[in-house]
Amino acid sequence: MKNLFITLFFLVSLYAENNSSSENNMTMETNTTVEDINQSIQTKLTTEEKVKKELEKQMEREKKFAKEQTFYQGKDYDLGYAEINKNSLDNVPLLEPDYDFNMDDVYD
Repeated sequence: MKNLFITLFFLVSLYAENNSSSENNMTMETNTTVEDINQSIQTKLTTEEKVKKELEKQMEREKKFAKEQTFYQGKDYDLGYAEINKNSLDNVPLLEPDYDFNMDDVYD
């Protein structure tokens, strides 16, 4: 009878110890899962922030490009004062090029 009681006590204590360690493991798994979820949320937030920053940079580039294009197209500028009167070109003498360029003295 005494041996039966000791064996029963040993089995109950073993079962209780095994049960508590599995609860600890479940708690650790739950904590790890919560930490993983927090980390994934943090990662998702940082990726969303990165995307938002890249979008803002691209929007600034687009604004700059639009401003440059209006300059290059010249729709907003009146450049009529810089036009040349073709009738005044008849008064400009024609300059003939000097084709008798000699480099013989360079090689001497």
